[in-house]
Formats: sequence, structure tokens, C-alpha cells
Amino acid sequence: MTLSAAALGGLLAWRAGAFALTPWLLATLGLLFAHATNNLLNDYTDSRRGIDRNNYYRNQYGVHVLEDGLVSQRQFWGYLGFTGGVAIALGLWLVWLRSGLTLDLMLAGAFFVLFYTWPLKYYGLGEPAVLLVWGPLMVGGTYYVTAGHWSWDVCWLSVVFALGPTTVLFGKHTDKAPADLAKGVHTLPVLLGDKLSRQATRLMLAAQYLLCVLLVATGSFGWPLLLVLLALPKLRHLWAVFGRPKPAERPEGYPEAIWPLWFSAHAFRHTRPFSGLFLLGLVLDTLLR
Repeated sequence: MTLSAAALGGLLAWRAGAFALTPWLLATLGLLFAHATNNLLNDYTDSRRGIDRNNYYRNQYGVHVLEDGLVSQRQFWGYLGFTGGVAIALGLWLVWLRSGLTLDLMLAGAFFVLFYTWPLKYYGLGEPAVLLVWGPLMVGGTYYVTAGHWSWDVCWLSVVFALGPTTVLFGKHTDKAPADLAKGVHTLPVLLGDKLSRQATRLMLAAQYLLCVLLVATGSFGWPLLLVLLALPKLRHLWAVFGRPKPAERPEGYPEAIWPLWFSAHAFRHTRPFSGLFLLGLVLDTLLR
């Protein structure tokens, strides 16, 4: 999803006739290493605070480098130092190349890398942070350093893309809300409760399509953007999934390797084709113009 966000920012710069390869490559690699750094910090923070211990929800669906003993503490810090160091070096290179808002964008990104897991995620601010990061910060920021100027049209379009990762995260936090509540992690789904969280996800899903229609209706983008409507069959299924609470036990036929992920897995099955159609529509619209 991070690579797609950077690709989207680069595509929009190309569309504007202002694509510069070197800044785009630096931004793309910087974002990937920053995301890797955030993932490592996420595991470290929750492990150190005792959240990811024993059979916590997080350990049931994925590998945890510390809790599973895959690296030593020394190796972990070396790994973190490498990914973080590369991200900072690439960011400073971009600041030197572009100046302007680049330093502000870099500092904003560093803030979310360092503080997403704690305290933002713990106090219901993690989900809004993801919407902001995968939208205006990643897509808008990549566009800025690539094209050399800011664009509010790009920011609005980036929200369509960012809603995809946000629905996946919202689904995951709804899946594990009981476990988070027991651990004192107050994500937004924990604060809203199960029913409101599922309704909020439905609202975000609908907003993706409505924003695309609005961007075409206002003339900001052409009809190819409406290719996202081909994902409506996936949306219909997902709409029904979010209309009911999560099953207490794994349903028959549901992949054992995916369980206990439920809402997040279904949301990802929608986000993947929607994002692909969205990017394809933008490419076609750019070529036609």
C-alpha cells in the first residue's frame, strides 16, 4: 500500500507534466524504509509494554520478530537503526534537493513513525493518523517533492486511496477490540463499540465511491476514474459482512491461516481490486488527456 501511494503521487506529477525521476525514487524508497521502521517500533513498543505477550491477538495472525524470538535485542536495534537511518538520509537528501515544504513533510512523517503506536493508537487517534498519512502526507508529499509544488486536487484524490488502508485497519481493530479493551488499548473501534465501528467502516467504503463520482462530476478527473464501480460486487459482499458481528468461531470453509482476522481480511479483499481499478482509471485518464 505504501508503494502504491508513492506510485500514485508520481503518476499525478507525470500527469501535471512535472515528473522528476530522482526525487520520486528518493521519496518512494524513503517511505518504504520509514514504514519498515514504524512496523519495527510497533512490535517493540507493544512488546515492551506487555501488550503482545502470550496468545494476544496480534500473535495469532502474524510473525512477531521479538515475541517469536527471531532476532536478539542487539540485532533488533541494528535492524531498526538501519531502516531508520536510511529513511532519514533519504529524507535529508530530498530536503536538500527541494527545500520548501519538504522539511515540514519529513518532520510530520517522523512524528507519525515515532508516535503512531504510542500514544496515538492507544487513544483513538491511530485510525485518523493512517487516513492522513496514506493520503495527503504520502501521496500529496510524493507529488510535492516530485513535481515541486503543492496541489489540493491531489490531496482530495489521495483521500480516496487512503480510505482503503484505513478500512483495513479499522476492520483489524474491530476484530481485536475485545482483546485491546482488556489490555487498555483504546483504539477508535474500542471507543465507538462494535456496531458503530462497523457502521463507520461502511461509511468510509461508500465515501470512496462517492468521492470518485464527485471528482468526475466536477471535471477534476475524467470518466476512466469510474472504473472503480467495477468493484461494486465486492462492496456488496463486504457491506453484508460489516452488517453483522464477527462470528464467535471460525466459519466452516473459512481459511484457518487467516483466522482470527475477519473484518480486516474481508476489507482487504475489497481494497485490493478497488485500488487496482482506481490506479488503472487514473493511468487511462492521464493517457487520454
